[in-house]
Amino acid sequence: MRQLSKTLLFTLAAVGPCLAAPQAFAASPIKIGVQAPITGQYANEGQGIADAVKLLVKQTNAKGGLLGHPLEVKVCDDQGEAAAAAICARQLVNDGVLAVIGSYTSGAALAAEPIYARANVIQTSDGTSDELTQRNYKTFFRNAPPNSAEALFTAGYFKAMGDKRIAVVTDHSSFATGLADAVVADAKKDGIDVLDKAYINAGSQNYTPVLTKLNALHPQVVYFSGYYTDGGLIKAQMAQLGMKAKFVGGDANQNVAFAKIAGNAAAGAVIINVPAPQDLPYPAAKEFLTQFKAAYGHEPPSIFTLTNADGFRAILDTAEKIKSVEPAKLIPALHALKNFEGLTGTFSWNAVGERTGSPYVAFEVMSNGGYKITYPPEAVTK
Repeated sequence: MRQLSKTLLFTLAAVGPCLAAPQAFAASPIKIGVQAPITGQYANEGQGIADAVKLLVKQTNAKGGLLGHPLEVKVCDDQGEAAAAAICARQLVNDGVLAVIGSYTSGAALAAEPIYARANVIQTSDGTSDELTQRNYKTFFRNAPPNSAEALFTAGYFKAMGDKRIAVVTDHSSFATGLADAVVADAKKDGIDVLDKAYINAGSQNYTPVLTKLNALHPQVVYFSGYYTDGGLIKAQMAQLGMKAKFVGGDANQNVAFAKIAGNAAAGAVIINVPAPQDLPYPAAKEFLTQFKAAYGHEPPSIFTLTNADGFRAILDTAEKIKSVEPAKLIPALHALKNFEGLTGTFSWNAVGERTGSPYVAFEVMSNGGYKITYPPEAVTK
C-alpha cells in the first residue's frame, strides 16, 4: 500500500473535472460521482465504468436531463485501493454528489461505504463481498450478485462436471478470500475433495512455485478466485508447467485482458460469471453496446461496465417515477425496486440492497479470446 500522503496527492490530482452541462438548462445541476480504478492494474475496468456513466449522462441530458436538471459527472480514481477509495469518497461527498457509481473492487467499496452512508449519498458497486450488504447501510446497492451466490453455483458446476479433486488459489484481497472460502465450503458440502487452498500475492507475476506444489496433488481443477491480471498469468504458467488440470476462474477473471495476458494458453479456461456483454439477448443491451462502441471505438472490457450502467439506469428510472431526487424518498424507493428491465437482465433490489434475479453461467474461453457458454444446459441451448 502506498503511503497515504502520496495517495492523497495522486488521487486529488486525478479527480476529473465536471463534464459541462448544456447551457440551455436553467435548473441547477445534479452531480453524479464515479469512483473507480482509472489507473493501476484494473484500469480498463474503471475506465469502462466511467465511460458508461458519461455516455448515459450525455444521453439523459440530450433528452432534457433528470427532472429538468442537467447531470454532471465527477470522476475520482481510487486505483482499486482502500486508502485511495476513502479519499475519493470524502472528495465526492464534498462535491455534493447525489449518487456514486463504484467502485470495482470490494476492498475499495468497503472503505468508501461508511463515508457515503454518513453523508446519505447513494452508492452502487460491483463489489461482491458479502460484508458489503451485511453492514446494513441503507445507501448501498449492489450491481452484481454476492460471493455466496457465485460460490453455490461454482460448487454445482464442479459436481455437474464430475470434478471431484480441486485445488483453490486466492490472493489476500477481501473479495478473493471471501469467494475462495465460500467455494471451499460449498464444494465440501457437495462431497468434493478440496486438496489445498493456496495464497498468492497479487501482482507478483511468478506463480510457478505455488502451481508446482499444487500439480503434485494431481487436481482435476485449479480454481482461482482473484482478478484477471493474475488469472491470465496463472493460466499461462499452468500451460508452461504442463499441468493437466482445468483452470476455472471466478467472476473477476472475466475481462478482455485475460486472454491477452494468457496468450495461447487462454483457450479452454473456464470463467464463472453472469453472462458476458456479447451473450446478452436483450434489445436494450445490444443497442447500448452499439452506442458504446460508436462513442469509444471499442467494446466494453467486461460485463461490469454494463452492470454499473444498470445501477445508474435504475437510479435514474426510479427518480423519474417518484419525481424526486431527495435521498429520504429515493433511497426507500430503490430498496423497493422490483423487476427493473436492465441491460443485464431483469433484477430487483431487496431491503439490504442486494441484487436479486441474476443467473450465473460458465464460459469457456475460445482461441480468439471470445467466450462460449458451456453450463448450465438451459443457457447453452438459448
